[in-house]
Amino acid sequence: MTTEEKSVALNEERKAVALCRGCGLCESRNNTVYGKGSAGARLLFVGEAPGEQEDLQGLPFVGAAGKLLDEYLAFIGLEEEDYYIANILKCRPPKNRDPLPEEEEACMPYLRRQVGILQPRILVCLGRIAAQRIISPDFRITKDHGKWYERGNMKIMATFHPSALLRDPIKKEDALTDFKLILEELNKNA
Repeated sequence: MTTEEKSVALNEERKAVALCRGCGLCESRNNTVYGKGSAGARLLFVGEAPGEQEDLQGLPFVGAAGKLLDEYLAFIGLEEEDYYIANILKCRPPKNRDPLPEEEEACMPYLRRQVGILQPRILVCLGRIAAQRIISPDFRITKDHGKWYERGNMKIMATFHPSALLRDPIKKEDALTDFKLILEELNKNA
């Protein structure tokens, strides 16, 4: 699939998500938050769910955590055309609580289709919840971050969610090491 074809397919999926009534979160959302970035990206970041600013703007990672993520990406020299960012949930849980299993189940088909369209070489889970859903239910972010896993032709890793780094800055150095590993792996597949 060409980048243009991927872009068209992602836009069709975005429209489907905007109409979704698959769980109760549709009642309280301002906007659905499908994703952002390059349809031709080889690198996909997946977080857990939109926050308040994301819900208001309809874009992932635009609040304080998004600014920190942007800093990490800039530090390793990545630009917007190099990656795509999405979440498991496409609607904000009330008060930014953790997603409920039934909410994750309702949104996972959308994420699977995003991954299928993008066909990234690398998928990075941002935080424990995404890692437990995508890598393993018993994933421990503090212990297992920065480790590579393989699924078909895709390499998968998890690192700390940027909002966790804002709450616990002592982990920022570990996250920076993870981002260096991401760049190293991305350069291997150049």
